[in-house]
Amino acid sequence: MSNTVPPAGPSPEDAHPPLGSLALARAGVDRGGDWRVTPGLMERLWSAPGTKVMLIAHGRSPVRDSSLLLVDAASIDPTRTPVYLGHTTVAGAGPAGSEPAGTDVVLLMLKEPSNQWEGDESVRWIGLREAATELPARDAALFVEAAAIANWHATHTHCPRCGTPTDVESGGWVRRCPVDNSEHFPRTDPAIIATVIDENDRLLLGSSAQWSNKRFSTLAGFVEPGESLEAAVIREIAEESGVRVHSPRYLGSQPWPFPASLMLGFTARAHSAEAVPDGVEISDLRWFTRQELTEAVGSGEVVIASGASIARSLIEHWYGGPIAEPAGPQP
Repeated sequence: MSNTVPPAGPSPEDAHPPLGSLALARAGVDRGGDWRVTPGLMERLWSAPGTKVMLIAHGRSPVRDSSLLLVDAASIDPTRTPVYLGHTTVAGAGPAGSEPAGTDVVLLMLKEPSNQWEGDESVRWIGLREAATELPARDAALFVEAAAIANWHATHTHCPRCGTPTDVESGGWVRRCPVDNSEHFPRTDPAIIATVIDENDRLLLGSSAQWSNKRFSTLAGFVEPGESLEAAVIREIAEESGVRVHSPRYLGSQPWPFPASLMLGFTARAHSAEAVPDGVEISDLRWFTRQELTEAVGSGEVVIASGASIARSLIEHWYGGPIAEPAGPQP
């Protein structure tokens, strides 16, 4: 690989550009929120000849030719809770995804992957991380929406007030308690994730206590009730590294449905370079110049976040371009 280091990134005085198109924040679906309350919606969709069904089981869906394998609604028995994902705004790509724009898509959540393609080596069941990097924008948008709503249904089957099993309404986007009539909606947990840069334009990366000692990434944490995003950046960085930061700037966001997060990307400046891992969430911290990060990643000494994550986009935003990695699987 090349050891060429890109030029230094923008100075602190420059306005940071947005992160741009992120792997799990792409468009291609109109979620049709106004349609969800239509009486008899699912019956209408199931009888319409153009309706397609996306299947998901344990967070995995079938693909063929690097496209989601959507099936005709008429060929599927809707015995599981269906969810209306919306209608596509762009046509599918490839033989397995050639549906026209405007196609209505319904999600069915299965207990196990279907065996209807058993023996067909062109069909694979993949997860969200593979979908983020392998699928076109429309399919990635469908996948992240499906994964998030499926996770919510799997973990919110009963009323949190009285414990009664809830009824599914509004195209799969509301669960209502039949006892107290309370409505329950899908949740999203906001989390900040940030690059921390010191006065010498070095980047701070941390290694989680749960990772191998080679893996490093940006620091992150959940936003607490009653807290602003900027305050969460300052608090989380201080808690995990002891570094006091200032001037947090928002750069972009990406859903991360593992199970229900929205990652809000920031960059912030460090008051000083003294960093001490908290020993609970973070086991190691390192400051990197661009040259040091180039050499550490190139030699395999350090493994950084994958291309599917906003963490990688944040790191490369500071770095000034893509970071080359050694060939072969990474730990």
